[in-house]
Amino acid sequence: QREFILVDTVLGQRNPAFDHDVVAAALRETEKTMPDVTARTLPFRALEFEWSSADIAGDNVDQKTSDTSVPPTAVVLIGPKGRWRWILPAGPLQRLENSPSENGRLFLPAAPSVNGGVDMTLTIRNDLNIPVTLQWVNSSRERTSYGKIAAGTTRQQHTFAGHAWVLVDDSGTDVAALRAVESQPDVVLDNDALKSLKERFQQKSSPEPRKNRRSKAAAADSPNADNPWQAFVKDHNLWLRRPKDWQNRSADQPIGLTTDATAEKTFRKTFARQRLVNLQYSMQDPPPETPDVHWSPDGKFLLAWQTQMVPEPQVHYVEALPENSERPQLMQYPYARAGDPLPVPRPRLFRMNDHSEIPVDTTLFANPFELRFVNWDDSGRRFRLLYNERGHQVLRLLEVSTDDGSVRPIVDEHSDTFIHYSSDGKFILEWLPDEQLLWASERSGWNHLYRIDVRTGDVINPVTSGEWNVRRIQHIDRRQQTIWFYAVGIMPDQDPYHEHFCRVRFDGSDLKILTEGDGTHEVTMSPDRQCFIDRWSRVDLPHVTELRRSSDGHLMCVLEKADASEILSSHGSFPERFVAPGRDGRTLIWGIIHRPRIFDPEKSYPIVENIYAGPHNHHVPKSFRSSYRHQWEIADRGAVVVQIDGMGTAWRSRDFHEVCFKNLRDAGFPDRIAWIKAAAKVRPWMDISRVGIYGGSAGGQNAMAALLWHGDFYHAAVADCGCHDNRMDKLWWNEQWMGWPVEQHYAENSNTENASLLKGHLMLVVGERDRNVDPSTTLQVVQKLIAADRNFDFLLVPGKGHGACETPWASRRRADFLAGHLQMN
Repeated sequence: QREFILVDTVLGQRNPAFDHDVVAAALRETEKTMPDVTARTLPFRALEFEWSSADIAGDNVDQKTSDTSVPPTAVVLIGPKGRWRWILPAGPLQRLENSPSENGRLFLPAAPSVNGGVDMTLTIRNDLNIPVTLQWVNSSRERTSYGKIAAGTTRQQHTFAGHAWVLVDDSGTDVAALRAVESQPDVVLDNDALKSLKERFQQKSSPEPRKNRRSKAAAADSPNADNPWQAFVKDHNLWLRRPKDWQNRSADQPIGLTTDATAEKTFRKTFARQRLVNLQYSMQDPPPETPDVHWSPDGKFLLAWQTQMVPEPQVHYVEALPENSERPQLMQYPYARAGDPLPVPRPRLFRMNDHSEIPVDTTLFANPFELRFVNWDDSGRRFRLLYNERGHQVLRLLEVSTDDGSVRPIVDEHSDTFIHYSSDGKFILEWLPDEQLLWASERSGWNHLYRIDVRTGDVINPVTSGEWNVRRIQHIDRRQQTIWFYAVGIMPDQDPYHEHFCRVRFDGSDLKILTEGDGTHEVTMSPDRQCFIDRWSRVDLPHVTELRRSSDGHLMCVLEKADASEILSSHGSFPERFVAPGRDGRTLIWGIIHRPRIFDPEKSYPIVENIYAGPHNHHVPKSFRSSYRHQWEIADRGAVVVQIDGMGTAWRSRDFHEVCFKNLRDAGFPDRIAWIKAAAKVRPWMDISRVGIYGGSAGGQNAMAALLWHGDFYHAAVADCGCHDNRMDKLWWNEQWMGWPVEQHYAENSNTENASLLKGHLMLVVGERDRNVDPSTTLQVVQKLIAADRNFDFLLVPGKGHGACETPWASRRRADFLAGHLQMN
């Protein structure tokens, strides 16, 4: 059911956008396929208002204005079945022919997932007359099937915002792809949507005329009016040439800038780092003549990267039943593990007036995990580099002078543990007017913003401060010197993970918290930024949508309060929030409790923890969801499922986070156990003598670790695709938390090395085609457990990738295992 509302943002008043009953009657009269449509079932998803002083009866009129003081003359009603124009206020209704479908979010070809988004649930309705298979596309473009959606049915699929999915027909042809968007969780697949998609796909696929086509690499290296030279690579060395048609001259003899390059130390642009570190396994290098260069704005200087290459280590696995073949196939992909050597870039700087080299001092970036170009300054006499040292304890913003190649730090960030650069909001670099920049740092023990003088490197002022964290920036108004951002922990009487929307001036003054509801908030600003829509919720409170004034956060009106009575009716309860002190008896630990659908407080239920203790974020849901797939699947078997954020995870204090350093086996277990005991103490229906745990990826490592180091508390565990030995896993993630070089502490934290400590009942699960965590990691654990003569269960899921336990069969086996060993009823 839908209702369409028009809100006066000046008066804070909401009214129906049109007469729903009259429009429904018009649809019943004019559309033969909609005889039963009502005011509550109008087939629209979006509206477009039109303002016109002319006769708008014709389809060609499409006049719009932002002057809301003038009433609209018509509204275009948009839905998956078409578009209609309703003349305000009383009609008539006109169908608009040949209009694009509302399902413009469908696309082809399929794209890879973008990681780091929030938990969400997609609702996909298949209105085609054929079944389709739903496949998840990971960040490396690998696919995992999540089963079929029959014709005429609807599927709810847990995912994360930014994840990509593709729908495939029975012939194996991609029908449509989509990306999960938190604000648009509903997807309708019908013939109109596919027709629109086909038209857009054909237009996008039409080749550009050859005379207009140019490679991106060539464009980056091409001369301009101030710079007649073009850089290229020959025999791995750097050369210059003038194009034949530059100022109608004939081509000059190429000029060699270097003679010392080799295949191992090349000026060729390479994507080896993307393949080895960023898990973009199939990314191909550009043509061998393509350099990696950055010209100064006036073309007088050339910065070129020379890369010390390394062999690209490969992961191998056998795919037992590849598509279109009955024969197993050996597969491989490049993959750098913790401690492996990396390609090392070195900047080389050249003058164009005499083609001489300016030696660059490498002292301040001698051992890079990453070294990358940031920008040239406006004068073209200095450029900036960002240096992240191997081991993640030094992060520098550097400036290089073209006068003599000297290097000075603008920002020099150090840590005795780690600098958390890898998550959105923890690394912020924004250039401000007057030779200033905005920088995020945890130097105070909390993630805050600092205004830096680029000329001196001095801190002009902290922009934010306090025992809370800046979560991410929403907008910077450089003219008004104002920053709009999200913060966590800024409301001391609320859950410290709740995100609130705030505003502050560059000088740190006039800090205002613009949202207030006890929940986590997501805002949508008006185009003029005078007001915003605030959509907030908690796990136990459905979404509330409000209109607020941007200047001070004043509530102008409540737009909607979601009704979740259907969820209560079908499941019986929302998750329950609970907070208790952790290991130190002081620090509050936050989590949630899922009860079974059929719940009897007089009975006793085993406890199952769903764990993921990855230090890059916090992981317990904070916003409202309509469903929890595997948590409810297990709870409904007769258990209480809990989710907890213990020490070692992000977005609390720095001290809270640093517990993970060189100590991933800790996983916050002392806090989790204290929390569970505290919850059970006041809930007699939680049976502390029957405790299980499950998780995937880092959570798989955590789940097995529970039985190794806390086997007196946890009695059964399911570990899916676990990174059981951090020496076997991807370089960037593991060195971020476990440090570099790889030393004895890696072995001390390894499930593999400590497998003989196993107590309780363990099920190991891995997907044959996992290209995130090497499946051999789990097989090595299996080998160690066999050597130690331990009993355990092992599921190898053919044809599946990372997260194999989230496929229907393996998910059921996980629930069966926990139910059996924890005596669920």
